[in-house]
Amino acid sequence: MPTYTVTTANVTLTPAQHDAIAAAITDAHKSNTGAPGFFAQVIFVALPDLKHYIGGKPNRTPHVFVHGLIRAGRSADVKAGLIQDIAMQVRDIAGVGAEDVWVYVLDIPPRQMVEFGRVLPDPGAEDEWRKGISALKRQELAAAGVEI
Repeated sequence: MPTYTVTTANVTLTPAQHDAIAAAITDAHKSNTGAPGFFAQVIFVALPDLKHYIGGKPNRTPHVFVHGLIRAGRSADVKAGLIQDIAMQVRDIAGVGAEDVWVYVLDIPPRQMVEFGRVLPDPGAEDEWRKGISALKRQELAAAGVEI
């Protein structure tokens, strides 16, 4: 499951912006990588005022950082499209400047990740892996509105 952490500095996002950013990141991940949307999770963290520094000096400009941990095995072109899509969508939703959104994607080999209690499959092998999700977990996800 790709995990995207969205950290904000000097900007407060509304619940609606959280929802929109989470949906945009999920859609960008799904459309660029082909992975199922239910794999993506987004976590939000807001820094306290004046806890972001640039060049050793407090930064007062609104910034949004997106750090994504994804399964290795995607081409450089796929990852470039992914980070560009995320940057554009986050900029528009958060209402910050293009130079104030930072997106980083790090690859992790699938065999070094456990999610839903099992080691992740290689990209493209999600369908078979998905069948191993328990009925209870499927019910929990369905109750939350997540399609698997």
